[in-house]
Order: sequence, then C-alpha cells, then structure tokens
Amino acid sequence: MGVRDAISELERTEQLVKLGGGVKAIEDQHKKGRLTARERIALFFDKGTFIELDMYSQHQCYDFGMEKKRPYGDGVITGYGDVNGRTVFIYAMDFTVLGGSIGLSNATKIAHAQKMSVKARAPMVGLVDTSGARIQEGSGTYSLLFYEHIKGSGVVPQISCIMGTCAGGGCYSPALTDFIFMIDKTSEMYITGPRVIKEVCNEDCTGEELGGSMVHSQVSGVADFVSKSEQDCISQVQKLLGFLPASCFEKPPIVETGDDPYRTCEELVDIVPDSPKEAFDMRRIVRSIVDKGDFFEVKQRFARNMITGFGRIGGYPIGVVANQSFVLAGSIDSDASDKAARFYRFCDCFNIPIITFADVPGYLPGVKEEHKGIIRHGAKMLYGYVEADVPKILVVIRKAYGGSWAAMGSKTMGADIAFAWPTAEMAIMGAEGAVEILYRKEIKGAVDKESFKREKMEEYRNKFNSPYLYAGKMVVDFLIRPQDTRAHLYRSIKLLWNKPPEKVERKHGNIPL
Repeated sequence: MGVRDAISELERTEQLVKLGGGVKAIEDQHKKGRLTARERIALFFDKGTFIELDMYSQHQCYDFGMEKKRPYGDGVITGYGDVNGRTVFIYAMDFTVLGGSIGLSNATKIAHAQKMSVKARAPMVGLVDTSGARIQEGSGTYSLLFYEHIKGSGVVPQISCIMGTCAGGGCYSPALTDFIFMIDKTSEMYITGPRVIKEVCNEDCTGEELGGSMVHSQVSGVADFVSKSEQDCISQVQKLLGFLPASCFEKPPIVETGDDPYRTCEELVDIVPDSPKEAFDMRRIVRSIVDKGDFFEVKQRFARNMITGFGRIGGYPIGVVANQSFVLAGSIDSDASDKAARFYRFCDCFNIPIITFADVPGYLPGVKEEHKGIIRHGAKMLYGYVEADVPKILVVIRKAYGGSWAAMGSKTMGADIAFAWPTAEMAIMGAEGAVEILYRKEIKGAVDKESFKREKMEEYRNKFNSPYLYAGKMVVDFLIRPQDTRAHLYRSIKLLWNKPPEKVERKHGNIPL
C-alpha cells in the first residue's frame, strides 16, 4: 500500500471511529433526548481545539462472543482541548458503543487521560453515560479510575457530569471527584438498581426515586449542581472552571468584571431586621457584595441552612461560606458541617480565598442530631477551617455564638482579618439562654418574670454580646458600616493574595471523617 493509499485508509477509519455505534445507535440516543459523546465534546471545547487520545483502542476480551464486537474507541472518548482558551482534559463515555460499558481497555484509556491531566497540570472533566461495568470481562476495571482520582485529588480540579445512568461500583468514580453535576429528569446514580432492590429488599421504586437528581441534590448531598439540560450542564461546567486555577500550582484567574471594587452597597443597610429572631436571606447580602451580583452556588438544595459557592470581588475569585437564617435559624447541623468542611478544603486545595459571613446561633441541638453524630460532623468543619492556609476573612453580620462561631472562622481559628457589622452579637450563647442560666433563681422569685427577663437580657446583650467588647479584645479587627463591606473585603483580598502557606511538618493530619 502506497503512502497516499495509507493516508486514505487512515482517514476512512477515522470517520468510521467518529460514527461511534453507527447511525441507528445515534438515532436511538437522540430519541431519548440525549446527545452523543462527540456532540457533548463539541459543545464543551472551543471550536477546533479538541485533540483525541487513543482513538483506535480496542478491548481484549474474547469470551461470550466479544471477539466479534471489537469497535475502535471501545465506548469512551478521551482527549484534551481548550475551554475559553485554557487547557482541559476530558473523558466521555459513548453509550452508542457497547452501551458505554467499562472494561479493562477503556478503563486503562481513561486512567491514561487522568494521568496526562496531572502531568499537564490541567483540570479533568468526566461525562458519564454508561450501562456499567462490562460483565463479560469480570471485575477490577473501575479501580483503575479510583486510583487515579485519588492520586490526582487536590492536584487538578476533577469534575463529573452524569449525563445518563451511573450504576454499581462505577458511582464511586464521580464520588471521588470534586464536583458532580446531574441533569434534571435524566441523570440517575445508584449502587444497586430498582430491579435488584425489588428482588432483595421487596421495595418498589423507580430509578428517579432511588437515585435521581432531586434525591442526590436534596437528600443525600451526592450532587453539587442540577442542570436543566445537557447544554445547560456543559455551560455550568465551563463557568465553574472560570473560577478555578488549572492546578494547585497556580492561583485562580483574576478577571476584569467592570464592577467598581470600591462600590458602596447602600441596600445592605436595610437587609438585617431589627429583631434578632427575625430571619433574612443571606444570599441578598452575598449577591450585593460580589461582582455584578454573580454568585455561583454549590450544593444549593442540600443543607440549605449553610450557603457555599463562588464569586468575585474586584475580579478576584473567592469561596463563600455563609449561614442562612431562613433554614433552622442558620444553626449548623451534621449535613451543613459536611457541606462547609468539604468546601473549605476544596478552596484550600486550589488557592481560593475563603470569606465567611456569620449569622449563627449554634450547632443544632436535639436527640436526632446527637445520634446522627453532630459532634463528629461538626468537628470536620472546625478541622477544615484551621487546615486551610489560603486567605481567610470573617464578616460577622449578626449572631456568632459559641463553637459555631469557631466553625465559621474567628481570629483564634486562624482568620487573617475579622470584620463585624454594628448589628453583630458575639458570645458563648445568646442573651436569652444566658439569662435563663445566670438568673434562674431570680427569675423564679420575680413578680413579673417576663419583664425581669427582658431587662436582664437587654443588660447582658449590651454588656457581653456587644461587638465593641470584642473589638476591644482585638477578637474583631474592624467594626464597619454594612454598605462599606465590599470595599473592605476587596482591600483585604488584595492584601492577602500572596499569603504564604503555613504547613505543619507531618505526613498529614487525621480529619474526623
């Protein structure tokens, strides 16, 4: 065969490979309302930048008639390209080829792409759409992915998108990544499917009820984001990547947003109610402060008493952790602790400054939470905050009581700068609880118990809960006007941007998992 003939043969084979499982399989995928793996890749990368790896890989299984079905690519596409001009690696399971099932060959192919992303110091994105492990080849395939996820954790950002079904042991692959996207009424994740659950447990459920996007975004906390469609999912991943560095070896990108960093936010003056018991929406404060009101929330539907997400101030990317008084009065329960602790650690991995907005009455009391392990879970949040050595800035909006104050960051927990609004109340506990303990006998003997309690509560609040008391003790660095918060935060981030890490000489600590 001559050179020109060889080139023609190569081009013909390449077109065959790009056809995946064939025209009918592609049509079937479209009938389900789903894109093919190559269509997803085309949407994700800047036009003309995708470079495919191991295009001609084939499985090496010769049992159960598999020797007659050895398509090129083996059901997964891997490679790299540019997303908004920055290099990103990808693997996309191709459901049109052998149901996107994972065998030894294509698991090795994905693992190779994972290793390449770490060497190239570029993020790794996985588009999951698979029928599961390829049973004709036996076990041990997914462990190749698990190993590389763990070795690359904290080195490069890892993001998983569940574009269809993810079942069995394969669920642990996305579970080991930093963020999981699911698509409403499309994505499903479960260790054991509805059919087996019916046989073994005699429980009836659909795939959506067992492991759909609503379950994992609201109940289990497995999913971080829920998208309306595949296109929306890809767009959200692109946006998330814009907040992140390519690897732990660099800073996240500073972006010109056109929003004055010293902008006064007069609307902040009227958000916090006069009554300390009245709830307000902390998101209004966050959105008022960040550039253009653009706050990219993480785990929005899970543990809604805790807010986590990304934004920018003066173009500098930040990670936000804030209490939401609309839910459980902003108290911290087990799920909120896990949510915040993991977010603290992610920001620390990738050099993203952490800003905490505190309005927290305490850890959530009750038999249910104690039995659930609030002590263990709450300790994760404390550990995650101290462990982080990125710039850490606290803003006390209203309440900051006891151990929950420490969980939201304080000077004694390693906050670099602590601000407080004049509405702030800081103490071991709230005035009401303190008065009940301190004046128990006096209250019992008082003629007008309620009047006596109100008087002592006001006295306690003014003397011991006052932000001026803590400013005097230098627990708070600045008492600021609410409307000036954005400008103060911008100056602080800019000041601390090149803060050096403070690593303790040890193998690693032992977070209370």
